[in-house]
Amino acid sequence: MLKIKEAVIVEGRYDKLKLSNILDTLIIETNGFGIYKDKEKIEFIRRLANERGIIILTDSDHSGFQIRHFLSSGISKDKIKHIYIPDIFGKEKRKDKPSKEGKLGVEGMSEELLLELLENAQVSSTESNNDNPVTNFDMFDFGFSGTPNAKQNKKKLLKALDLPEFLSTNSLLSYINSSMSRDDFIDLVNKL
Repeated sequence: MLKIKEAVIVEGRYDKLKLSNILDTLIIETNGFGIYKDKEKIEFIRRLANERGIIILTDSDHSGFQIRHFLSSGISKDKIKHIYIPDIFGKEKRKDKPSKEGKLGVEGMSEELLLELLENAQVSSTESNNDNPVTNFDMFDFGFSGTPNAKQNKKKLLKALDLPEFLSTNSLLSYINSSMSRDDFIDLVNKL
């Protein structure tokens, strides 16, 4: 698994699932054109770009380029790395028929090809400096998931970290483990 500094921006959940198998980083999905109306997510992506840089990895169809252009227009060019997948025609395994343009998306690419594209883009590979990461069990133990007040507790945590409400628990964990130590997290939780 490749651990990288930059956050990766993809179109949908299947793209995110595919990349989660090969990357150890924060992966944010735009929900396709849903990003146009999601001001909170746009601001979060801008913040990530300024804090750590972002990689935009959208499909190579017309829609993917529209989303890429929309995201790029509001972010400093030196904070973005663009990775373009090649035009490969076919259909994803989960779909009954090919896309409108007949091209495979990010989810249809092989893991080997995606890793090669990332290496060619010279992403910022990092060594894990967090030997004792915060886990899903910790999130449960501290009452941020799987407990009666988890939703309210998680909302407080997101607010304390100045993060948007849409973050899933797994994305929140990824952010925490790439931004702070376990001890810093426990100190923050105790203050809440």
